[in-house]
Amino acid sequence: MSGRLNLFQSAMLRWRALHPYCASHVIAVDAPLDAARLRSTIAGVLEDCGLTGLELEAKRRRFRYRGGPASVALELVDGADAPYDAAARVVERTINVAFPADGPLDPFRFFAVRQPDRFLLGVTYDHFIAGGDSIVVLVTDIADRYAGERPVRLERLARYPPTYARLFARHAGALVRGLVALRGLLAGWRSAIRPHFHDPADGTNGFAHALVEAPRYALLRATARRLGVTTNDLLLALLLRAVMPIAARRHHTGRRTQVAIASIVNVRGDYQPPATEVFGQFLSSFRIVHPFVERQSLADMARGVSLQTRRAKEAKLYLVTLVALAGAALMWPFASPARRHRLYLKYHPVFAGLTPLQVDTLRRRGPTGDGEYLRAASTGPMSPMVVAVSVAGAAMRIGITYRTTALSRADVDAVIASLLQSMDTLS
Repeated sequence: MSGRLNLFQSAMLRWRALHPYCASHVIAVDAPLDAARLRSTIAGVLEDCGLTGLELEAKRRRFRYRGGPASVALELVDGADAPYDAAARVVERTINVAFPADGPLDPFRFFAVRQPDRFLLGVTYDHFIAGGDSIVVLVTDIADRYAGERPVRLERLARYPPTYARLFARHAGALVRGLVALRGLLAGWRSAIRPHFHDPADGTNGFAHALVEAPRYALLRATARRLGVTTNDLLLALLLRAVMPIAARRHHTGRRTQVAIASIVNVRGDYQPPATEVFGQFLSSFRIVHPFVERQSLADMARGVSLQTRRAKEAKLYLVTLVALAGAALMWPFASPARRHRLYLKYHPVFAGLTPLQVDTLRRRGPTGDGEYLRAASTGPMSPMVVAVSVAGAAMRIGITYRTTALSRADVDAVIASLLQSMDTLS
C-alpha cells in the first residue's frame, strides 16, 4: 500500500527543493542516558508504529512505509550546565541539513543531550512526513518506553490517511464562501508591508528559545480569560506587538500600511482521527492583519485579533489557503528558480507565523514536566520567522526559527524580550 501527499505536504516538497525544510522536537527524559538502550528503544517504537522503510516518489507525490528494521541515527551531546542551550545548537545545525530528495530515506535524526541524572531527547525530521502533533506522540512514546519499568505497548499507527479532497467535500459550502471572499483577502494582502530579504535564495535558519515559567504562563491565561479572548489570540497580539519595530524599518506611507502574521492551524479535527491513531501532516494557516501602529493597548490588539480569528475559523478561511497553495503549484513549473524564491514573499507577505501545541493532550501516558518540551519549525519561503509555542505541564517554551537573510539574532532576541516583558506587564 502507498499514500498520496496532501496539498500542504506537496507544497513542502516544493519548498524543500529550494532549501532544507526540517523541524525539531526536544523532550526531557527522567532517566540516566544509556546510548545503546536508547537506540534500541527508538528502533522498537519506530518498528511498532510502522514508521520504517520510508520511500518517497516526489514526482508522483506518493510515499510508502515498507517496514523492516529501523536505522537509528543518534548523536550524543554533553550539556550538563545548559542542556536546552546545547539542544538549541543541535537543532539549529540539523534543521539546515537536507534529507534525500527522493527514493528511500530515513526521515528522522535523533540526538540526546546528556545531563547527570537524565537527558534531553531530540529529533529533527523531514517536515513533510508529519505535523507536530504526530511527532509529539512519537517522541513521548519513546520517552515513556525508555523511562518506564515496563514496556509500553503501542498500536501500529495508520500512515496513509485521505488527502484534503475529503476535507473539501465535507466543508464544500464553507470553501465556496471562502473563495467568494478571496478577492477581498487578496486586496488585504496587497496592503501588507513586505519583510526584506537580503538574499531570497539563502534559506539558512537560525534558532533561539525561551522559557515561560508557570507563574508567567498562568498570568497569560488569566489575562486572556479576562479579556474574553483565547490564549492563542493573546499570543498573536503579543507577537504582533513584538514584530512592529521590525515592520517599522519597512514601513512607507502609501498603500502598505498593515502588518501581517500567520496563525498556523492543524485541520486534523475537521476530518481525521487523532494523532494517537493516524500519523501524518494536516496543516494550513490563515493571516492576521493589523494597522501599523507604534503604540496601542494590548487589550485592543487582542480583541481585534480575536475578531479576525473567530471569523477565520467560522468561515474556515484556512481552506482558502490550501486552494492558494494549489494555485502556486500550477504556477511553479513555469517560474524561474529566482521567481520561485520570491513567489511567496510577494504574494504572502507576513512577518511571522505562530504555531501552538498542547503537549500533554497528545500523550498516550502521563503528563510532561513543566516546560519540558521545545520545538523548532522551519520558516520555509513563506515567512522570515516561525514561533513555536509548546505547553507542557504548567509552563511553556518558545522556539523561534528565523531566516538569517532577513533577521539578525539581535532582532530575534528583541522579539523574545518583547514577548516576555509584555507578559510581565499583564494584569
